[in-house]
Amino acid sequence: MLSVEDIKGELTDIQLEELVSKILKDFNHVKKVLLIHPDYSRVDFTDRLVPIIYRELKNKQMTQIDSLNAGGTHRKMSEQEIKDKLGLRDEIVFDHLYNHQFDQPDKLVTVGEISSSFVSEQTNNELNQSIPVVVNKLITEDYDLIITLTGTSPHESAGYAGGLKIFFPGISGPGVIDLLHWAAILVGIPKIIGSVDNPARRVINEGSSYIFQAIQAPVISFNMVFEEADQNKIIPKGLYTGINFDGFLKAYQAAAEASSQIHIIYLEEPLEKAVQVMDLCYDEVWTAGKGSYKLQFPGVMVKGGEIIIYAPHIEFFHSQRQMDQGMKDLGYHGKEYVHEYLKNHPDFSRSVAAHVINVRGLGKYNPKTDEENFDFKVTLATGIPEGICHDVGLGYRDPSSIHKEDYMKPKRLWIEHGGKYLYKLKN
Repeated sequence: MLSVEDIKGELTDIQLEELVSKILKDFNHVKKVLLIHPDYSRVDFTDRLVPIIYRELKNKQMTQIDSLNAGGTHRKMSEQEIKDKLGLRDEIVFDHLYNHQFDQPDKLVTVGEISSSFVSEQTNNELNQSIPVVVNKLITEDYDLIITLTGTSPHESAGYAGGLKIFFPGISGPGVIDLLHWAAILVGIPKIIGSVDNPARRVINEGSSYIFQAIQAPVISFNMVFEEADQNKIIPKGLYTGINFDGFLKAYQAAAEASSQIHIIYLEEPLEKAVQVMDLCYDEVWTAGKGSYKLQFPGVMVKGGEIIIYAPHIEFFHSQRQMDQGMKDLGYHGKEYVHEYLKNHPDFSRSVAAHVINVRGLGKYNPKTDEENFDFKVTLATGIPEGICHDVGLGYRDPSSIHKEDYMKPKRLWIEHGGKYLYKLKN
């Protein structure tokens, strides 16, 4: 594992170039390359890193380079969005800019299956079924080298984002994504988020081990750790690299350790109200829900407190009509309520079910009275109308009524770059 780090400062392009050169020094006969990258919902320094990687490979006589957007079930990126994400300029030309088509069976291949016994063990016997390892078939094609770029920060379904997660579920099939999100729910956000090793991450690692058996080319991981400043400036803090499966694990662990120093904020006292100001890259509640996840650690919100997701630009729950309708049909409820719902709707999307629980919190549900109780409120200050918010079980605030100065008080918090930082109570 090779890395460069400056937690208190900022990495320069020269430092990034030196690390890229070191990790690629033995790859002198690479002609055809696949680069797998994060999607629009991840803010990082991919746009600075890709041109450096591209120039280094061109100097080694690379003849073809393709990119694959690891978007999971997120919407597709436009060609211009991909070019902006990768920092592509006139002198940097990719041969193909692929979106991961999770809903196109002919673009996918099954490379293995995680046993039901392993899944059961990791979920405390709550999920007793195997998980097929279905992945984008591009990884099995005749590439000489595969490069992945990932950003690392606390993540509700994996502990930390980054590393092997870009394969599983980043470029996996819809069934995989459904079951992985659901398995994480069965374990619970507080037991996962901000932890390097956890049951959800072990499932990711197990699934990825089958994917690596199917890949014929060497694979390099670039894990980015960064901080966001004013005017949407991204400050590179660390870059951690590894080759093949074991290298991925080591790079991820080092990146997660660095992220824990940057992306976890400790509060002196619990919050009564918190406003998460969501960046434009979160253009649907599906991704903006992170504004709720990152405040759910035990003790962060007082009982009856309110989490406000402030995103006037958001007008729907999900950009895909079927997913959007699924969230409206189910509504935002806790785990116990959703369990009852799934008994009567066994084919309902587990990804949608996991999302609504993650956003709303666990809750307590009495099926006899159909009453549900939560420790905190979740309110949308978005472009979604008040009636729809109430219909799905969320609060509503007119975005124009939200003013920063009202939340610069004790037990209140105004959070820029919402959803990026994990909050914990200091004691």
